Amino acid sequence: MTFRIHVTGAAAEAVRTVVPQLVADRVASGITAQDPALWGPAAEPEASKRLGWTEAVAISRPLVPEIVALREELHAKGVNHIVLGGMGGSSLAPEVITRTAEAELTVLDSTDPGQVLSALRDRLEATAVVISSKSGSTLETDSQKRVYEKWFQDAGIDPRERIVVVTDPGSPLDQSAREAGYRVFNADPNVGGRYSALTAFGLVPSGLAGVDISELLDEAEATQIELAVDNEQNPGLVLGAAIAGTSPLKDKLGIVADGTHIVGFADWAEQLIAESTGKEGTGLLPVVLDTLAPELESKPADLQVVRLVANAEAHHLFPADRHEGEILVSGSLGAQLLVWEYAVAVAGRLLGINPFDQPDVEAAKVAARALLDNRPEPVAPAFTAGGIEVRTTGSFLGEANTLDAAVDALLAQLGPDGYVAVQAYVDRLALPQLAGIRDLLAAKANRPVTFGWGPRFLHSTGQFHKGGPAVGVFLQITATAPEDLEIPGRPFTFGQLIQAQAAGDASVLGEHGRPVLTLTLTNPEADVVSLFEAVN
Repeated sequence: MTFRIHVTGAAAEAVRTVVPQLVADRVASGITAQDPALWGPAAEPEASKRLGWTEAVAISRPLVPEIVALREELHAKGVNHIVLGGMGGSSLAPEVITRTAEAELTVLDSTDPGQVLSALRDRLEATAVVISSKSGSTLETDSQKRVYEKWFQDAGIDPRERIVVVTDPGSPLDQSAREAGYRVFNADPNVGGRYSALTAFGLVPSGLAGVDISELLDEAEATQIELAVDNEQNPGLVLGAAIAGTSPLKDKLGIVADGTHIVGFADWAEQLIAESTGKEGTGLLPVVLDTLAPELESKPADLQVVRLVANAEAHHLFPADRHEGEILVSGSLGAQLLVWEYAVAVAGRLLGINPFDQPDVEAAKVAARALLDNRPEPVAPAFTAGGIEVRTTGSFLGEANTLDAAVDALLAQLGPDGYVAVQAYVDRLALPQLAGIRDLLAAKANRPVTFGWGPRFLHSTGQFHKGGPAVGVFLQITATAPEDLEIPGRPFTFGQLIQAQAAGDASVLGEHGRPVLTLTLTNPEADVVSLFEAVN
């Protein structure tokens, strides 16, 4: 099953008007030939070293037998539980790949001490850990590696037999891991993290978890020729035009899974789209929706819905008006991954931005490190209600002194083209119900609402929040961890790290003029009830 797409409404008009020019400009063959000039002179230096993903299938093939051999070697030793320590592009692709294949993978993309402890306490004697970091200097991933090394050593297990490293050649992690005797897989350095699904970053943890990664590469390969050809049926050109060529631009992209066999695809696409396009005051905001999301009823004019279905060609089976104006897509997971990478590269050209850089991601990291280095006293809350501490950037609270009034004051900052971003810096295993706040807020605000688990979204939609259109308002939820955890060799704990990441991101958003309401749950499980009442 290769990729299929069906468009109607504004998306169809965009395809009709935009794709012929893309064909005339030889954009598809240019991307395949890794032409860095496609996105303008300013983007050339970065684009010239970020197009390796177009040949990821061929480059990754030799990895398959190595990964399978290591999996069998681990199984022979009774090691059959794989944990992935990674952030952003290093974790989102393996998560969708393994969930779709129904293979077990513990994805540790958090610095919340409770979530880290849950992973550490789960079958340590049968666990191998993949530490994935493109740069080799990711703070979260380094912290995860340090704590697993200690726990393995304390259990009498040689970490060199249990920790596998995926990183770019020559990175600090590459050098230190090899010196320490760890098994290292190098990824293609000419591929950015969010385009790395079909490289070692996507394949090593997925393959070790039991996925047939050779089949995944076959699925992607089956659509490569279609993607390379300059014609009006090219799915990468059609999808790119449909999502970024509407006039006026529908810059909120609602992604819905509806009957597809692929599990969690929107979470992967969210990073690819937001981090690639959200800059220079423009961009496409991906909004992950379920089939009953309020936005699908209210249909905001600036929301373009993309629906992943079992068979996009069977659109005639749907009621005539049910999906009018939507983009329907279907296909194998491997095909979807590669087509969306092409489409987002095309979208970058249409939006006039460089889809391969992330100029605003570093600011939050710098702010977090500064807070960790200096450890200032916490900012006193504006008020506390029902165990929840209330803080803000800016002065939009006014006379508000209840949770309901604070949420209303935040939503009052929304413009007609705005959005709400919920950022939950909590243990998502202990508080999964927090995700339900998204639908409540969407119904209350009558605008698109995104939801991100912190700090993982900092490596995803965090770029859009600062670099995209300045129309977002931010509800940040933090929690007082019931149990903290030391990071070996560091002067701060996991609890202090996640607090600094939340505070650092809030400060940078505030500097960009974005309103932030921070609600800190001092007794997380009990306070969730009060929180839901406030947003209902």
